[in-house]
Amino acid sequence: MEADRLVDWAAPWLTRLRHLQPLWQAANWRAALNDAARERGIVSGRGIGIEFVGPEAASSTPYELFIATTGRVPTRDNQHDRFNALIWLAYPRAKAALNARQAAEIERCGIGPARGAVRDAATLIDESAVLLVCDDADVVAALHENDWRRLLIESRHRWDRDIAVLPFGHALLEKLSGPFKAITACVVPLPASADPDTVAAAFISRQDLAPSLLPHLPVLGIPGWCADNADPRFYNDPRVFRPRQTASAKTA
Repeated sequence: MEADRLVDWAAPWLTRLRHLQPLWQAANWRAALNDAARERGIVSGRGIGIEFVGPEAASSTPYELFIATTGRVPTRDNQHDRFNALIWLAYPRAKAALNARQAAEIERCGIGPARGAVRDAATLIDESAVLLVCDDADVVAALHENDWRRLLIESRHRWDRDIAVLPFGHALLEKLSGPFKAITACVVPLPASADPDTVAAAFISRQDLAPSLLPHLPVLGIPGWCADNADPRFYNDPRVFRPRQTASAKTA
């Protein structure tokens, strides 16, 4: 595939997916992905075995509801859909939880001009999330406060030690094939005491799921993800590393 040449498997954001590289590069890559899904017992949000199929399999049924009820994931030959398949393999519980929430909301509310808080949050997570694994509440507070100095400069020695970042959103991974400074992820904050896939699924299943629970992070600011961010001046760009919005600014 032409797009495969753009994937840098040595990039830090692909560290935890690198073991799946042979499936991506297999001559019959859908068959390789399906063999791996069967071996792992991966299922949809309604317990149906997952199968990655060609885009022609898509039906008039809404995408997430189709996957939930049939187990079939329409998968085009492009980076966006291939990364989606890899995330199904790497985080099957979280992906099934997302699929279950989306399908239930579609059945409850239908497809309309507005998705509602649950589907908005689920879509953000599915497309653009990183899982941030850390037991320090101050780290999550700094994220919510856009306190980039405290988070990314003063605490940079902690990243990849007691602060771990696990890329999850497949659209995010697609963007990172041509990285630029403004790429921003939503963050799912998770405790470090349990399996990330399991606790991510629990987060997705919470009743109050909404975009407000998801702080945002410009990912090339993550220490180790971009050589330029070793210079603290990298963060002096308010268009990317936006200051915290005050209450007065929000109501202006």
